[in-house]
Amino acid sequence: MRDRLPAFPWDKLEPYKAKAAAHPDGIVDLSVGTPVDPVPDLIQKALIDAADSPGYPTVWGTPALRDAITGWAERRLGARDVTHRHVLPVVGSKELVAWLPTQLGLGPGDTVAYPRLAYPTYEVGARLARAGYVAYDDPTELDPAGLRLLWLNSPSNPTGRVLGKEELTRIVAWARRHGVLVVSDECYIELGWEADPVSVLHPDVNGGSHDGLVAVHSLSKRSNLAGYRAAFLVGDPAVLGPLLEIRKHGGMMTSAPTQAAVVAALSDDTHLHEQRERYAARRTALREALLAHGFRIEHSEASLYLWATRDESCWATVDHLADLGILVAPGDFYGPAGERFVRVALTATDERVAAATARLARR
Repeated sequence: MRDRLPAFPWDKLEPYKAKAAAHPDGIVDLSVGTPVDPVPDLIQKALIDAADSPGYPTVWGTPALRDAITGWAERRLGARDVTHRHVLPVVGSKELVAWLPTQLGLGPGDTVAYPRLAYPTYEVGARLARAGYVAYDDPTELDPAGLRLLWLNSPSNPTGRVLGKEELTRIVAWARRHGVLVVSDECYIELGWEADPVSVLHPDVNGGSHDGLVAVHSLSKRSNLAGYRAAFLVGDPAVLGPLLEIRKHGGMMTSAPTQAAVVAALSDDTHLHEQRERYAARRTALREALLAHGFRIEHSEASLYLWATRDESCWATVDHLADLGILVAPGDFYGPAGERFVRVALTATDERVAAATARLARR
């Protein structure tokens, strides 16, 4: 198994984490991007109210959960004609990304494609399936022979780049011509700042058809539910139906209390707007401080990260910021193209963000 997987990248950050933690005022951890704000009260209440759940939950979820997902997809994404057959709950989006190629039956001779700068788990999923993998700048320039799964990621992790409606439309049309399944990781779609992200499920992109398209969504960041492991798929029933059967055999079910919490989260937009305001304020503060400190920021028009560079090795930047007690993620975690950038997460408390901006201002 060891030869099938790359080295776990975050282990390389440990010495810099120790250096940052030695700062007299403590570490400001802007590396991983894990939520720090409270779970909204209405979601906690829904979880608690469903705590007495002695029976097994279903993999497909309760009808109430499926209703909540279909309603949210139509309300927030502009999707049309979404039925229960178009949705599938999953146990957090990372699990789905890692095991999707295997569950789709991919293997040697098949290829998985993902962006040049990308979440490392896209590659991990291909490796677990023993499939081939390739990184792209423009997916329509790929050789479609053997290409079975095309990952899109908009807004991007790590860069925050957003694929526009015309670009998405062009990619979807190309993939359909060549019979390639498009799976679009849209977990940050409700966190657009200088752009309005669009889903592949929008009829302006897909012509009103979900054929060959699946979108991945998560409640980890938009509702602070990373600890709940709550995510879902929306898209082509011809893809999701077989996945549902496979996941039934594997017992890959979201807990009943979590399902109830997701219903509450997707049925309420107020907490989302409040959380967006928190992140927007932190983003403004960190962006201004980084620019004043001599950084350049590229893309970053959406998501929970600033993609920043001082035009040096990413590890030199990581070391420099660790001296200030600030820990960030090196860009090469996301591919060789990121070797001169760092990813700065907005997921720290207001107090810690204020500490980071103060330290950046002093040097």
